[in-house]
Amino acid sequence: MSVTFKVNGVRHTLDIEMEMPLLWVLRNELGLTGTKFGCGVAACGACTVHVDGEAMRSCLTPVSAVENSEVVTIEGLAAEQGAAKDALAPIQAAWIAHQVPQCGYCQSGMLMAVSALLKENPKPTDADIDEAITNVCRCGTYPRIRAAIHSLSNA
Repeated sequence: MSVTFKVNGVRHTLDIEMEMPLLWVLRNELGLTGTKFGCGVAACGACTVHVDGEAMRSCLTPVSAVENSEVVTIEGLAAEQGAAKDALAPIQAAWIAHQVPQCGYCQSGMLMAVSALLKENPKPTDADIDEAITNVCRCGTYPRIRAAIHSLSNA
């Protein structure tokens, strides 16, 4: 069967198995490797993307669930947030300014989850952040993540 959806503004029609996880479609079929495989059970959040503006874990989302949807990956985050071509999204700049990443593996998913939070709640409290951001960072950079989020919400 075929499925049609947009990824980072580009329309794709793919003849693939409809139950294939979106993560594998993005990585293996479309070559967008910024979205990472972490746990495979939607617990860690490394695979977070936006589907029609909502943060979604792509490792358990069948590609059939995104038919006629707009998917944004980390590669399209800056454009989604209105950054100029080849510029960073404000959230990416905040991540650098606060030296958030250590290993960086989880950060694409973390950035996607945080950008969805800030879209919904531009000035989150610590409690709001704790409730909304359930992504796992094995390096434990949570204080830096929180500082970067607050720097954006205070801007």
